Amino acid sequence: MLNYKVKIGLVPERRFLPGPRRTELFSQDVAYENKQLAVRFLKENFEDDNLEFVDLEWLNDEGILEQTADTYKIADYFKKQDVDAIFIINCNFGNEEAAGKIAQLMKVPTLLWGPRDEFKTKRYTDTQCGLFSISKQLKRYGVPFTYIENCDIFDDKFTQGFRDFLSVVTMVKNFEKLRILQVGARLKPFKCVMANELELTERFGIDVVPVNMVAMKMKLEELMVSKKDIIESHVELIRANYDVREIEPETVFKMATFVEAFRDLMIENDCDIIATECWTVMNQAFGAMPCLAMSLLADMGIIVICETDIHGAITSALLSCAARGKKPPFFGEFTVRHPENDNAELLWHCGVFPTSLKKDTEKKPLAVFKPSFCGKDGHYTLARFQAERGNYYLLGGEFDTTTGPETFGTWVWAEFQDLPALERKLVEGPYIHHVSEVEGAYSGVLKEFAKYVPGLIFDPLEK
Repeated sequence: MLNYKVKIGLVPERRFLPGPRRTELFSQDVAYENKQLAVRFLKENFEDDNLEFVDLEWLNDEGILEQTADTYKIADYFKKQDVDAIFIINCNFGNEEAAGKIAQLMKVPTLLWGPRDEFKTKRYTDTQCGLFSISKQLKRYGVPFTYIENCDIFDDKFTQGFRDFLSVVTMVKNFEKLRILQVGARLKPFKCVMANELELTERFGIDVVPVNMVAMKMKLEELMVSKKDIIESHVELIRANYDVREIEPETVFKMATFVEAFRDLMIENDCDIIATECWTVMNQAFGAMPCLAMSLLADMGIIVICETDIHGAITSALLSCAARGKKPPFFGEFTVRHPENDNAELLWHCGVFPTSLKKDTEKKPLAVFKPSFCGKDGHYTLARFQAERGNYYLLGGEFDTTTGPETFGTWVWAEFQDLPALERKLVEGPYIHHVSEVEGAYSGVLKEFAKYVPGLIFDPLEK
């Protein structure tokens, strides 16, 4: 399963000058105060079960990097601690060589920031000046990095910038070792979802793990007996959220069995996300379809993408990581233009939206054995990871929901700035109509993530 836990190596650093300890320009004392304030603020406001900091208190009396030679033992220590990223905190003018070297040695996402200089009657730090120098050293070393503007640590810009960086780190961490469980073959009519498995592995380290339909059918039949009580609990969850009075109890039980089947196969194959065959062979082989189970699993933290869309699975994994597991992604494709609003589009799929996304609590009947409801109103991020002729793209942007006609399946009406231009982008560009969405504003995070993936081109949804 996707791992939302992140470990950040803190690298407070300052300029070292030989001779008497300076109390004014490049003040070591003010630099130490800046370091103490920053580390305390981070640990008090951000550290939790999904975030751990690794500091440098062991390095010297003040826990601050000064000497470039120390970067080698810091890098060795951080690697032993399995840090996922580093945060360079520029406490005064700083040591550009040391900052660049530690980032070069670590080869992990790197955050750069320094506190705004206090300048009343005297200058003590010149931190901003040092940030300019450090950034150039990072670029010379070929280190991609994320920057939070020079501001006070209590500024909202710092908090938002740091949270965004955590999302980026979570995305990078999972993308680099992503394992996708592919259940069944690609649907015959859907050539648009084709993906190059070999290229995904060679370029990005992404593995696709296939499970054929015979194995899936055997798993389903075995679980109907071995996990009957657990499956009955899923049946109760279904009855609590949907009107299934017109469906045979045996069919409802089969639909609930998919929950355990997908979960078991994911664990057995050590995978993070699933792309599955859905509305053809599943029904023929087992007498039920998995759409409802996919809706329930999304709220359990297990993402199952329909129509064997491998690129769709990658996109949904990225959005789930951007939200750090706090909001489940959903799979709503461009389907129909709004009958009255020229900038609104129906983002729809046949029934795979998370149950928690329901706009109201009404227990509606299933539509051809699939959930049928409108998603709740809000602000969402939309994305699509896509390949074309050896190039890889990440489409990303945001939208607000709007009102529109009722339909079947699961859907939201999305309003964009210029839908005709976006339609043309989808028709003429590399993307197919399948897209993934998640609640929240993460387009900037998607753009920043692309920095850390060589060869991945970020493409804004709307200019």
